[in-house]
Amino acid sequence: MNDLLDGLHERVRALRYTVSRIGLTPLLVRGGVFVTVLVGFLVAYPVQAFTPRSVLALTVVAVLPAVGPRRIWPTFAALVTVGGWLLATLGYDRPPELWRLLAVAALLYLGHTLCALAALLPFDAVVDPDLVLRWLTRAGGVVLASGVLGIVLAWLGGVGGSRGFQAATVAGLLVAVGLTALLSFLLRRR
Repeated sequence: MNDLLDGLHERVRALRYTVSRIGLTPLLVRGGVFVTVLVGFLVAYPVQAFTPRSVLALTVVAVLPAVGPRRIWPTFAALVTVGGWLLATLGYDRPPELWRLLAVAALLYLGHTLCALAALLPFDAVVDPDLVLRWLTRAGGVVLASGVLGIVLAWLGGVGGSRGFQAATVAGLLVAVGLTALLSFLLRRR
């Protein structure tokens, strides 16, 4: 029994030491993960699904990737967000509006990239704010470019009546092939 208490005291001491050394920037990045994931839930889920119990559960799920960004929790939170989108569109017959789709996609990406940054930063890191600013600027550029591309592809889908879907499919495939070629080029360049 004494060994159990000694082990517990050691863990509490280690936790207290870790909490006393937490840096502001890693804490803010993890707070950004929490807020981004929670806002993604609020955009994806229908209003009818929000009860006090479900809001509490979604808040807990939003805390998990902020606490453990290196674990399975970011993927779990993304799947819960997609599940909310599917629940809204299939279960509650909410029409899939373009702005909501772009917002959910942008929040999923921002949550993912913030989790990646949080996974790289130790709790006690002293980080130059320019690093986080450059990271967020790059993420904002990706969100902006993909949003513009998504709007253009949605517009192409409406051109030409029923043949517009074929044009959007071909354009989407060309974009996917182009991005694959670009990524391949960038990987070989290293």
